[in-house]
Amino acid sequence: MTAFTQDAVKKLSATLNEPDWMLQFRLKAFEIYENTPMPTTTDEAWRRTNIRRFKPDEIGPSVNGDAATSWEIPDFLGKELTGEEVGGSLLQIDGVTRQYELSDALKEQGVIFCDMHTAVAEHPDLVQKYFMTEGVPVTEGKFAAMHGAFWRGGTFLYVPKNVKAAAPLHSVLWSVNGKTFTHTLVVLDEGSEAIFMDEYASSEEAAGLHNGVIELLVGDNANLIYAGLQDFGQNMWQFNHERGRVGRDGKLDWVTSMMGTRLTKAFQTLELDGQGGWGRMSGIFFTNGRQHLDLDTQQNHNAGDTVSDLLYKGALREQSRTVWQGMIKALPGSQKIDGFQANRNLMLDKTARADSIPGLEIEADDVACTHASAIGQLDPEELFYLMSRGIPRKTAVEMSVQGFFDPLMRRIPFEGIRNRIFDRIVEKIG
Repeated sequence: MTAFTQDAVKKLSATLNEPDWMLQFRLKAFEIYENTPMPTTTDEAWRRTNIRRFKPDEIGPSVNGDAATSWEIPDFLGKELTGEEVGGSLLQIDGVTRQYELSDALKEQGVIFCDMHTAVAEHPDLVQKYFMTEGVPVTEGKFAAMHGAFWRGGTFLYVPKNVKAAAPLHSVLWSVNGKTFTHTLVVLDEGSEAIFMDEYASSEEAAGLHNGVIELLVGDNANLIYAGLQDFGQNMWQFNHERGRVGRDGKLDWVTSMMGTRLTKAFQTLELDGQGGWGRMSGIFFTNGRQHLDLDTQQNHNAGDTVSDLLYKGALREQSRTVWQGMIKALPGSQKIDGFQANRNLMLDKTARADSIPGLEIEADDVACTHASAIGQLDPEELFYLMSRGIPRKTAVEMSVQGFFDPLMRRIPFEGIRNRIFDRIVEKIG
């Protein structure tokens, strides 16, 4: 029986009491979804990720919006990690808002921070202008179209022109029923600044699906620090489309941490649209068991005098597999750009496998673009040296792994986030 139907789209929209324009948006997305084939390994972007075991209709969309009533979520979720008092916080369980706060200081600045359904109802002009228009279009693929039709939950953040948000913002998604289609939309107007942390986690229940979209729109001379921390259970299938756009003299510092899921396929794209734009992508992942993680990154220099810097590091255990495919693109006329990408992988077991595939597509002649990738194992001499100093082997391995990740950790601007990530790494080392 097919669960993803046009009737399900209409029922979802009615449950949410949405305006007609959003219903029409969903129905158009559903039409694209129906007419787009499910990706297979014959598609270039999916060559190394086989999803034939994925049965979406056995999971289905979240139509009625019922969320788990239990408030027993892990203690670590929701803790402040930026070292500053939180200006806004949002907790959603299965896409339904359970807790929400926004400081008076941010309200006075005109900052809008709320769940996406509140944004649709109360800020329709902004949502219609930016929702899957400049970031991730529904035509980007089967799962982007699925998201456009069945999205539920997520976070909307808007910072007005020349406003420097008084304090960081924090959203948390906890999934129990395994049906999450959250949408993150961040819009920074010209000259504005914000810090936003976005967390995702789930319980270890039956097979689940996270079909997410993240849109980070950074205006001219604006500055966004965004950290996305994913720690789903290993029962989850995750399909994400993520895009950051940066205007003239804008800055985007984008941190990604991926620890969970059974299988993840994520498209992460940085678009540098204006001269002087700067973007940094820092990715950290750790896989074990039979986890499969496929990250497809793009650094698109659409204007001259732009800088992109990507560093992704991962550690692998047991029979897990990771794929990283990266591409730096420079359009004709995009002169004096500086693009760098590096992916480094640490194999903790010989049964794990990592594929690292960097790429350059340069159509300008005055550029500085480089890439690097490496796959290696723990240095036995390094372990022997540590153990000869009386350090137990497990601790020696933890220290070596910490040293491997340290260059990337230094790029993360907050100690709390660094500690959170490393605590999970230590757990996964076992």
